[in-house]
Amino acid sequence: MRRVDVETAIRARRTHKQYKAEPVDDALVRELVDLARWAPNHKLTNPWRFRLLGPETRARIDELVPEQEVLKLRRAPTLVLVTALRSDDPLLAEEDVQATAAAVYALLLAATARGLASYWRTPGCFREPPVRGLLGLAPNETLVGLVHLGLPASEPPPKQRAPVEDVLTVLP
Repeated sequence: MRRVDVETAIRARRTHKQYKAEPVDDALVRELVDLARWAPNHKLTNPWRFRLLGPETRARIDELVPEQEVLKLRRAPTLVLVTALRSDDPLLAEEDVQATAAAVYALLLAATARGLASYWRTPGCFREPPVRGLLGLAPNETLVGLVHLGLPASEPPPKQRAPVEDVLTVLP
């Protein structure tokens, strides 16, 4: 398995929509989640929750969501649902969602470093009560992402980014 440095992983990470059929080994998913949980989080709340969606769960989701979404979900052989447990404190709840987003990015970078393709999505149907219920989401859990993982079937080209001058303001 190849490994790359952080800068290379950041620049090489792409949104993939085409995957080979082989699922990602559960042990490798566990390794990715282990790295993701090192994301910064205020007061060490560990707000993130990761759910590796197995074949039975995926089949049940297929029964609940529109056909167009089923086709998108079937693109990747491995799906990891990432949610944030929100605090009752509004400020901490916001920080917990942001920390969980950082954990998702860490997972994506770790996947890229290991030669995996990935795609971070937030399908609206995963916010609907039937799917939330199937997945066992608590009322205080916020969907942060559905991460598609697998071996790449193609290599998407890099997309143009805004120049640093467009996004950085240096204040006196």
